[in-house]
Amino acid sequence: MRLARLLTPNGPISGQLEVGTATPDDGYDGAVLRADDGTYEVGRDGRLLPPCEPSALYCVGRNYADTLEQMNYERPDEPDFFIKPPTSVLGHGQPIPYPAFTDELTYAGELAAVIDRRCRNLEPEQVPEVVRGYTIVNDVDALDQQGRTARKAFDGSAPLGPWLVTDVDPTRLEMWTDVAGERRQEASTELMLFDPFEVVAFLSERFTLRPGDVVAFGSPANPGLLEPGDTVEITYEGVGTLRNVVE
Repeated sequence: MRLARLLTPNGPISGQLEVGTATPDDGYDGAVLRADDGTYEVGRDGRLLPPCEPSALYCVGRNYADTLEQMNYERPDEPDFFIKPPTSVLGHGQPIPYPAFTDELTYAGELAAVIDRRCRNLEPEQVPEVVRGYTIVNDVDALDQQGRTARKAFDGSAPLGPWLVTDVDPTRLEMWTDVAGERRQEASTELMLFDPFEVVAFLSERFTLRPGDVVAFGSPANPGLLEPGDTVEITYEGVGTLRNVVE
């Protein structure tokens, strides 16, 4: 089941989404959202919003062996993480800003879980009980800035969407990222060093996770930079495609 949020003239609404023949290229125009108060069509009645409203995005890095090799990192003994604020979030189809303070903007196509209820101190086997669904995040990174917060936590650095999928096994998903029509990433979540359940449990030992919070599980190696005008399409099989264009 797909759960989505739509921005309408009367405000945001939530419901179950039926995609039909709609595609990411046109913002999934024509997809139908069924809410408690009626039926809405994407494009005609509103645009897709990020599928949740997080208080924080907890992002894991160095979670694929090829990323360690690319960046010359040592294999971590436990998940290595950083935090993005809510102001970093963009929806599917919204433009990614190219900040004036960087000349090296890059991308990272990541699977992410959205938390459904307040929780803390979970065991890995408890994680499925607290996850609302899975979505996609683009961990946009200004590589030439000093420190992870400066590199990764700026406004618009976390495109998120296009929706949540509730019935998917996050440990066995193929993924790929295309930038300006060129395949830049291709991998499987089976190659993660720490699986999604381990990651959420680890973070719950340190933070109280709240409804709507996002946990992103890291990215395979991401060769190449972004340029203004580039289209970034991140696909996780069984989840969907997140598409944004760099301003």
